[in-house]
Amino acid sequence: MSVFRPAHENALAIPKAPFMTDIARLFQAFLAPALFVSATALLILSINVRLMGIVSRLRQFVHAKHDAARNNRAQEAEAYTAQIGLIEQRAEMIRRCFLLVLISLAGTIVACLLLGVGLYWKEAAAAAVVVFVLAMICLLGGTFYYIREVVVALSSVHNEACDARFMDLGTPSGIRRHDPL
Repeated sequence: MSVFRPAHENALAIPKAPFMTDIARLFQAFLAPALFVSATALLILSINVRLMGIVSRLRQFVHAKHDAARNNRAQEAEAYTAQIGLIEQRAEMIRRCFLLVLISLAGTIVACLLLGVGLYWKEAAAAAVVVFVLAMICLLGGTFYYIREVVVALSSVHNEACDARFMDLGTPSGIRRHDPL
């Protein structure tokens, strides 16, 4: 085994500037959590659409219940009251889901910033790991609420279809002529 190295071999080894490697690491630190930010933002968009649908349906049922009560259709008003309760439960699940996913998004952004600072201050990098893990736990919790709401939504539609109080009520409440008196 020879310890001899030609002089030209050492001459080719150009030391890297520490500044350039720090910049590359900084971009890596920002890019990795940015992928989670993008995915979380898409989930938030989906949750928002779902929440808008639930709120629209809730408003429709509240107006229909008020119309039924005003026109002395007590059985129909009771049916709408029951459905309003179920929709409010779904809205609460989506609200919790929305909140947890938004916390996850904020945590991911904070982790991204801490990773950038962590290049120069090691304690910030350790804090970034903790914040990121907590953000992922919140994202998981939000996803479980979302799954639960989807399951409840399907059973809610089934219950509404099977509710005899909605059957044979005549003209649908959205098309009924309102009595001016």
